[in-house]
Amino acid sequence: MPDSSYDCVVIGSGPGGYVAAIRAAQLGMKTAVVEKDHVGGRCLNYACIPAKAVLRVADVLSEVREASDFGIQVDTPAIDYDAVSARREKVIKTLTGGVSGLFKKNGIDLIEGEGSLGAKGSVVVGGDQIAAKTIVLATGSVKKPIPGTEFGGRVIGTEEAWALAELPKTLAVVGAGASGVEIASAYARLGTEVRLLEALERVLPTEDADISKVAERGLTRQGIAVHTGMFVRDVRSTDKSCTFTFGEEPGEADWLVIAAGRAPDVDALGLDALGVEREENGMVAVDGAMRTSAEGVYAIGDLVHGPALAHKASDEGVIAVEDASGLQTHPIEYVDIPRATFCEPNVASFGLTEAQAREEGFDVVVGKVQYGAVGAGTVYGDRTGLVKVVGERKYGELIGGHIVGAKATELIQELVNARALEGGYPEIARLIHGHPTMSEAVMEAARAADGWLIHG
Repeated sequence: MPDSSYDCVVIGSGPGGYVAAIRAAQLGMKTAVVEKDHVGGRCLNYACIPAKAVLRVADVLSEVREASDFGIQVDTPAIDYDAVSARREKVIKTLTGGVSGLFKKNGIDLIEGEGSLGAKGSVVVGGDQIAAKTIVLATGSVKKPIPGTEFGGRVIGTEEAWALAELPKTLAVVGAGASGVEIASAYARLGTEVRLLEALERVLPTEDADISKVAERGLTRQGIAVHTGMFVRDVRSTDKSCTFTFGEEPGEADWLVIAAGRAPDVDALGLDALGVEREENGMVAVDGAMRTSAEGVYAIGDLVHGPALAHKASDEGVIAVEDASGLQTHPIEYVDIPRATFCEPNVASFGLTEAQAREEGFDVVVGKVQYGAVGAGTVYGDRTGLVKVVGERKYGELIGGHIVGAKATELIQELVNARALEGGYPEIARLIHGHPTMSEAVMEAARAADGWLIHG
């Protein structure tokens, strides 16, 4: 039985919830986490981590296939999909076990069951009412179908896509945002015939247009049939396949994956009981300290505004419990959170795109450099990657960074850090970078923006 009273109760144990709980415990709060499923939430068990585990397999496979380019002759590689699935489960078990270990280390109680808001200052779990001075809502999001469809049969969401029991021969993915292109890129490289369908006019439509263009070329080279400006309708699921229409064309696939949006998971929370206000789009309304309209109740992650990213949720969890403990906090600058997509090629960004910067009235300066302009691009076999820096001309402000290519998800952090430390593109241009490294392309893009590109 859980104790009857805590300083902090967190509902949900994903990257937002478990980080909030650990930080609360560090600050001296008696803390409990309520989880209705497995420790680690959807991210560790069904989404982020399984996705990257399978994508890593696809990355290794691509390297083996390209080994002859580096003078290494190998036999044609074969996929042991059962072993791929076993490794995915091992990765999940390792990381969720790590979270459980952190709970024990920090004296955090794990309460199994579905949590909801009770009377003021309490959480209800399975009929037990638990008093809590601070409550953090961190239940994440749920899959959302496209209009005219529903999940079931051969129509699945992203979580099910990463856990398919057998490697499909054909796959149709609806939605070419980050989740959709990751699924398409992973399965296409594993040998599945993939069709990627996007209603808007380009893949990764929220990324900078130059980056989307390079990414689409990379996806096409993997054999993915990319269709943009296409709406999917007339979806019909059978025992063995799913039929649909895209544009005016008929389509069929073993599975149809809907990766076109998610909704906050709030149905079981009982928000109305305490008068927790919602925004028009259904998100929980919060202020810069993640406080809801109900005293002592905070909300983070996919429940609130901002990008649906694990690292964003984690930072919000820290802010929430630090505010509850009386520490001074600062609102997140959501536009400056790094965004990472682990398809091939990697895509990463932060800040404003060039188009957004111009729409907001900045005197925009742009620096662009291909990976091939620096030595590492040739040495490591990626000359087609692109680094794009978006800046403000007068003061040298760095207002956006966009990268597509190998290690883009790692390289973006330099630009994010420079922005956070109030550095601009002129500072990055003059920082000494190791040679030969891909990071030199970031330096050269900053030099291009500053008007003195050396390599290019």
